[in-house]
Amino acid sequence: MAKNFNVAKKILETPLDKGINALLYGNRIFSEMFDRSYISLRRVENNVLGKDCAAIVQSDGRIFLNKDYRLNASEWEYVVAHCVLHLAFGHFDADRMPKPCNKQLWNMACDIYVAKFLSDIKIGTPPFDSIDAFNAPKNDEVQIYNFLEAQGKSLGDYHFGTAAPYREDMKTVGNGNDKREVNHFTEAFSAALAHSVSQTVGEVGGHYRKAAGNDTDSEKAAEWFMNHYPLLGGLAAGFKVIEDQTFCWRNEIRVAAVNVTKSEIYVNPAAGLRFEELKFVLAHEFLHAGLQHHERRQGRDSYLWNVACDFVINGWLNEMQVGKMPEGVLYDESLKNVSAEEIYDKLVADLKKYSKLQTLRGWSKGDIITESTATFGNKPKTAPDEFYKSALQNGLEYHTENKRGTIPAGLIEEIRALAMPPIPWDVELGKWFDVYFLPLQKQMTYARPSRRQGSTPDIPRPRYFPAQLSEYSRTFGVVIDTSGSMPAKLIGYALGAIASYSAAKDVPCARVVFCDADAYDAGYLSPEDIAGKVEVQGRGGTKLQPAVDLLTDAKDFPKDAPILIITDGWIEKDLTVRREHAYLIPRGHHLPFTARSKIFYFHE
Repeated sequence: MAKNFNVAKKILETPLDKGINALLYGNRIFSEMFDRSYISLRRVENNVLGKDCAAIVQSDGRIFLNKDYRLNASEWEYVVAHCVLHLAFGHFDADRMPKPCNKQLWNMACDIYVAKFLSDIKIGTPPFDSIDAFNAPKNDEVQIYNFLEAQGKSLGDYHFGTAAPYREDMKTVGNGNDKREVNHFTEAFSAALAHSVSQTVGEVGGHYRKAAGNDTDSEKAAEWFMNHYPLLGGLAAGFKVIEDQTFCWRNEIRVAAVNVTKSEIYVNPAAGLRFEELKFVLAHEFLHAGLQHHERRQGRDSYLWNVACDFVINGWLNEMQVGKMPEGVLYDESLKNVSAEEIYDKLVADLKKYSKLQTLRGWSKGDIITESTATFGNKPKTAPDEFYKSALQNGLEYHTENKRGTIPAGLIEEIRALAMPPIPWDVELGKWFDVYFLPLQKQMTYARPSRRQGSTPDIPRPRYFPAQLSEYSRTFGVVIDTSGSMPAKLIGYALGAIASYSAAKDVPCARVVFCDADAYDAGYLSPEDIAGKVEVQGRGGTKLQPAVDLLTDAKDFPKDAPILIITDGWIEKDLTVRREHAYLIPRGHHLPFTARSKIFYFHE
């Protein structure tokens, strides 16, 4: 008996069985797809498929494997995965095929696309041609098909499929998927892929995973994004959603909050949100993290900045019709297409009115948590900002390519901006100088010959010399806030940058005025004097209007010369500047009004 049992066990452990087991039990995506779909693997004799054919796949989900074909376990894993992906990618669907369609050429294009996919995710070993042998675009089946057709290729020129050379490994039975309203194979693959990503990210982040069927309503809402809304699906996979009434009560969370440090979203079950409202709330928190609102605050008041971002996000979600907006959330139709920075400036202008607004967390509290004070579980983790940005950017690409719904232009612009590093403030300042101070054109004169004249005495050569400028024709004004709240180190740093750009743009001098409660006119100073010889005066209160008026009314200051105002933002709310100007402010500070001119945020 024991001997017979060992023989039977040895027979079962064929390379084919090992390859199938490696795919089904060693890969989450394929394992879950088999559980969710109607795919069946059938081992057949050599005479059914032919001795040179490893496997074929039918449109009804049956995959025939030639058990007599000699492949090792890794190669069988590749063959089975190849056949499954034909079903997963909808290669039998008529609406995916080009019109008109050469079925053999389409099969070869699909084989190439699947081979590229398997090469990227590194599953199994290809038993036939390597994908590197196909040196052409591989990003889309139709694109590959058009290339093969243009090159006059035919089935057999490449052998990436699992059937014998010059044979198709895709077989349509009945109507195939032509008249099927829902392709269960593609749906199962999408669900398995989303669920696998969620599990993987959860395990890497130390998140637990409950048994299927025990998910809370909030977790089901998060699952909905992974399965149906690609823009936020990647972000949803990276967050752990926690419903705990006691935790929310202790941390004063009225409805919801997001901890970007720990990749956790807290939902208060006592809020009594319905499923559609939960979708809206989760999308709200996903966007806070994905758009890096915690990084963009830059020294602003955290609560008011949170409120400004809430107005923007809620407006976008309402426009995209994601879920249903719960009662009492921050929403104002008049703030449509207004940035969070502009809204923040409006809030700061009337602190008494806007200091008691209610976010999803509660009164006078922001729902963006960056500290580890609110903890659920063990140690806090570093905020995976790069993952947030990447997930949102990839989600946007997939969402738009597959036409899964309209997205507001402002949201698209902000997501695109995540991939672009911000321009350094000194480079922006240099561009501002370029607008007003074009490069000087050299002039030439024959009155003084060129130094090269001696080498060509018969050819007159003029000498070039710098353009002659009238006094103060190429200048600008600088108003410097010297109040007690303005650090002297930052003033010196800003003046050094101004001096270097003045010298680079051939600005001979600038009119400098220091100001706290009164204006102190330093007169016209050369770039060298601005950089090292200026003695800062003042250090009293802050009122810049006298300095601005001094420059505006000065008869020896050109009417078209711009003014650069250096301040920390603690100035009067009604400052009036009646000419071209810009502000230079330390990063993290802000003006008490909405500026209609350029603002540069400088730092060391």
